[in-house]
Amino acid sequence: MTDPMMHQTDDGFTEQQLEGLYKAIYTRRDVRGQFKPDPIPADVLGRILDAAHHAPSVGFMQPWNFMLIRSDEVKRGVQTLFAKANEEAAQMFESEKARLYQQLKLEGIMASPLNICITCDSEKAGPVVLGRTHDKAMDLYSTVCAVQNLMLAARAEGVGTGWVSIFDKAELKKLLNLPEHVTPVAYLCLGYVDFFYQKPELESVGWRKRLAVEEQVMFDRWDNQESDNEENQALLDELIRRSESE
Repeated sequence: MTDPMMHQTDDGFTEQQLEGLYKAIYTRRDVRGQFKPDPIPADVLGRILDAAHHAPSVGFMQPWNFMLIRSDEVKRGVQTLFAKANEEAAQMFESEKARLYQQLKLEGIMASPLNICITCDSEKAGPVVLGRTHDKAMDLYSTVCAVQNLMLAARAEGVGTGWVSIFDKAELKKLLNLPEHVTPVAYLCLGYVDFFYQKPELESVGWRKRLAVEEQVMFDRWDNQESDNEENQALLDELIRRSESE
């Protein structure tokens, strides 16, 4: 007798489906200054939000909520919070970095037709959650998975997203009337765009370069980046090849 909890799976993605997945990953860009005013149709936005809702979550807690913000009044309030925090942030960098920072456009709050605040409700799954018993932050990490799903789905739909993180979180909570136990995890600007950058904008302007992927991989212990294991060496060779081809 077939277990009703089980279902037959296919052998994997087709080559075309794989190309689409990796295209979304490699061409996703944080969007700040090239938003169009065109609204996102309900069917497109529905698919994006549903993809976000299908993110993995520890203990299947699904701690996220999606607050859709279209009101210019609310957007202006968030813009004011950003402007205040951005001024403070500009003072934290030195010399060339400070000058470059002041030239960067770091938000599209008013320009984008839709803002979404993705929140984490730490009480949604109850006081004891499977997988969160020894690390209370797993609800936050799970919510970030929903953010990533949303960004990739949006990119696949041709919709740009920009993550705004420069503001006082307590003031944002007050502005959006969030309960004490609800944390704003990501404030996103969404909309169709004139173009997507070939490379991340911060890389293009020289703020920071992409690190070599092979240098981020370790084996068994911290700082152990060498291995006599053939599988590990084959992986390193492949990662080096990929880095050099970029």
